[in-house]
Amino acid sequence: MDFTRKGRFVAGRHMTNPPAEITYSSVVTRDSVRLAFLIAALNDIKILATNIGNAYLNAKPREKVYFTAGPEFGAELQGKHVMIVRALYGLKSSGVAWRSHFANTLRSLGFTSCLADPDVWYRAARKPCGAEYYEYILVYVDDVLALSHQPEVIMQSLETYYRLKGGYSKPTQYLGAAVKEWTFPDDVSRPKWALSFEQYVKEAIKNFEKHLAGQNRTLRRSYQPIPMAYLPELDITPLLRDEEVHY
Repeated sequence: MDFTRKGRFVAGRHMTNPPAEITYSSVVTRDSVRLAFLIAALNDIKILATNIGNAYLNAKPREKVYFTAGPEFGAELQGKHVMIVRALYGLKSSGVAWRSHFANTLRSLGFTSCLADPDVWYRAARKPCGAEYYEYILVYVDDVLALSHQPEVIMQSLETYYRLKGGYSKPTQYLGAAVKEWTFPDDVSRPKWALSFEQYVKEAIKNFEKHLAGQNRTLRRSYQPIPMAYLPELDITPLLRDEEVHY
């Protein structure tokens, strides 16, 4: 959220050339998350979030990958061929290997992948009052949302397979957005959930202002996206360079 970065010792994927069919891995869409929040409000069900620690390392690689051991392996092993038996971070196929592995776990728990979004998983359930509904699990690589009358039961089931980093709790961030639980005066017993990109936008503006300061430039406030007198089809100003397009 604050544009910091994390360093990690990873495999050199530039040294491998796997086919595209074993490297693509889907993730849940923001549209699905928003729909899930709506479903949670309509069905009066709770939401919990978790992050699976070292997720990729739970899965086996989809292809055979080896490397030659360097001096860090010790004199006895240096120069020998070493087979990789876990989906190391950095391998091109590790993402899809993890997704396939986690999908098998969810199927074993009775969940079915949604046809509209394969990273939305659902399972028929019943509330104590007898009302029937669906429980949902939304997956973005290793970030998991559970929607249920008792989502802690789902999380406890996942804990039998994986280490949940920091346990589980109500979501505060998901897909780069802040998540907030709302209640309205006329319906305080049924919370609603919303995604907000306010924090992300503020950090992006702060980052850009720092960039402009190095050029002795500043942002100016605009009260509309495009001035009324602006005619795009008549604009002959130079095209933006790559770094300008990024900003």
